[in-house]
Amino acid sequence: MLAPTETLRTSLVPAEDLPRWVALFAVGITVVSVLLLLVELRRARDLKAGVRVFGFGILAAISLFCAVVRPHRLRAREATMTPRVVVLLDRSRSMVLPSTASADGTPRIDVAESAVDALRARIPRVEVLSLGVMGGLRDVNPTGTVLARADGGSSAAATALRALLEKTEDPPTSIVLVSDGAIEVGDLFTRKLGPVVHTVSVADTSPPDVAIRAVKLAGAAVAHQALPLQVEIACTGGITCGDLPITVRELREGAGEAILATGTATPKDGVATIELQLTLEQAGTHAIEVFLTPPKGDLLPQNDRRTVTVEVARERVRVLHVAGRPTYDVRALRQWLKSDAAIDVVSFFILRTPGDDVNARDDELALIPFPVDELFTEHLKTFDAVILQDFDAEPYALKPHLPKIAKYVEDGGGLVHVGGPNAFAAGGYGGSSLQKVTPVDIPTVEAGGTGADLAPFVPQKTKAARRAPILAELDRLIGDELPEMPGANILGDVRGRGVALWVHPTRTTKTGKPMPVLSIADVKNGRSIALGLDGTRVLGFSKAALASGGRAYDAFFRGLLGWLMRDPRYEPVRARVVHATGEGPCLTGAPAALRVEAFPVEGKALLRATLTPLPGATATEGFLTKVEQVVDGDPPVLLPLGTAGMGGFAVRVSAGPAGVDDDDAPALATRTLAACEPGGDELADPRPDPKRLAQLAAAQGGIAVSASDVGKIPAPAAAVISVERSVSPLLPAWAWSGLAALLASLSWYSRRRGGLP
Repeated sequence: MLAPTETLRTSLVPAEDLPRWVALFAVGITVVSVLLLLVELRRARDLKAGVRVFGFGILAAISLFCAVVRPHRLRAREATMTPRVVVLLDRSRSMVLPSTASADGTPRIDVAESAVDALRARIPRVEVLSLGVMGGLRDVNPTGTVLARADGGSSAAATALRALLEKTEDPPTSIVLVSDGAIEVGDLFTRKLGPVVHTVSVADTSPPDVAIRAVKLAGAAVAHQALPLQVEIACTGGITCGDLPITVRELREGAGEAILATGTATPKDGVATIELQLTLEQAGTHAIEVFLTPPKGDLLPQNDRRTVTVEVARERVRVLHVAGRPTYDVRALRQWLKSDAAIDVVSFFILRTPGDDVNARDDELALIPFPVDELFTEHLKTFDAVILQDFDAEPYALKPHLPKIAKYVEDGGGLVHVGGPNAFAAGGYGGSSLQKVTPVDIPTVEAGGTGADLAPFVPQKTKAARRAPILAELDRLIGDELPEMPGANILGDVRGRGVALWVHPTRTTKTGKPMPVLSIADVKNGRSIALGLDGTRVLGFSKAALASGGRAYDAFFRGLLGWLMRDPRYEPVRARVVHATGEGPCLTGAPAALRVEAFPVEGKALLRATLTPLPGATATEGFLTKVEQVVDGDPPVLLPLGTAGMGGFAVRVSAGPAGVDDDDAPALATRTLAACEPGGDELADPRPDPKRLAQLAAAQGGIAVSASDVGKIPAPAAAVISVERSVSPLLPAWAWSGLAALLASLSWYSRRRGGLP
């Protein structure tokens, strides 16, 4: 900001109590008097006498004027203020595009920055603000590559201008918007802002381009149901478009890509919309990439593909419940699953083994054999979750299908392994493929050994359990004290990303740690729960359940299933990848950050994040794929990631108390997907819009010029402010009146001597 220039000024002014019209009337009378004296001077017979009459007449007229206006001497110390001019430089991603239609056209941001330099050279007090991130204003003017200097995800000019004018301590005299015209103006065409707004256009033609203008979902995405996907294509800049092949694929971590749909778009008048049908089998966040095969002459390959994330909901949670025998615990869980209208349950009770001799023909049997092959080969992927409860894998031919169940979990499915006499080690799962997707190690049962400890006990909550939303509803109902359970399955330590929530009070694992009885884990794209108990029915059907009205059982399993299905109410951590400012989309080449919006830790928290590129994604040099930071304060929290790459990323975020060993308080984690695009909506339409800028300037009282004519923008005049002011009369009013009477008498006397009436 320039300091004001102070000057001392002395001048004559009329009396401050004199009405303005009186002073103007006195000036008029005085002028008329002088004109009449000139006429009389020409009529005088004696020139010498005429000059004497004219002189005394002039003095009399002036003295009478002074007697009326009573002149005062004004002494003022004034400050000359240089007007504030704000330049809004559009740094949205569309400014990386060429300013002309040629392939080697100068980027629009370079033209814009040259125009700003010219304004700085002409206008003394210029403040430059960056426009581009969700319509916000930034004082920081980045340097470096074109992508780094044009890193904004949108250009909401109306929002930015209003935000600027809210700073009323020093409002700008005028505003200059330097842009390509691809801006959002809201109601600025019809509503005055106050300051004059000039506009500078940095581009006038569109480069030859075919682009995916938009990707829209025609309705909500629901698992297992066909989803109409609308893809809008546009050809601009004079490029010739024929049939354009369109492909939609899902990007999956560790599983490569899956083609979901293909089609052909044929633009008419440069525009085409194609609708494709795709089906996503599992709920949660999915990364979808839509790309086209461009014709020759396409100068902007960045907008030939779009990567979007799709949140897939469940109309009903489809659950496969397989139980080894109809126990009280099995019956309680089955009744709970059946009672919830939001759950579509397919339940199987095993009442006979394939080797049982029932002494009847097959067509006379009421109990059909367990359809293990059909369930776990053809229909497994149609289920959102699989519950194996007290189920022995060996006699029912499930073991050959355990690798398929493990793959199902890794690809995004949910698994709940519930205890009982035939579960975990006793069911033959120790050392199997299912163990790698189970939160705990499953020991093998030695000859003559047992897979359970039948002694009653009260489970103990871990520190992680006290912070986990998955059990928050249960804790509100029954408090810290859990009811007594009738024994537990023998389990090993938690493994991988597993977190123990309940542990045995006395029994330990081979490593000496408390044996877990309830554990959860994220397993690649899926989730898994190990519940080593066969007595959770006591939460709803026992004396201990009376205090909660039997609602504790519902709260317990609703939390488990909600966490398994990634219901936001039960997610321990919520996070997304955004622009480094905290808002706006993640853009390739721009600084990015991980915005952690919720985590169940009070006080200092240790946040850890891992970003794994999905197929086709690239991580730029300096982009952090692993972040670890201790934060002290409430969310949201920003974890800087550096310059963003391109494509989809699987994001895993964990939160735990800082300074505490993981064994004492394991970190709770979540997984989501993120997408970073070269330009998103900003590059989808490369056409500049100088006409929009001209309309904005006209509506706000300014002028619109091109970047080469920036010198035509007028510099506002300086403002003068009185800092100190004093007024004093030259003579008292009576002195002016006496002097006027004396000079009027002398004028009359000289007229009589000169022979004038």
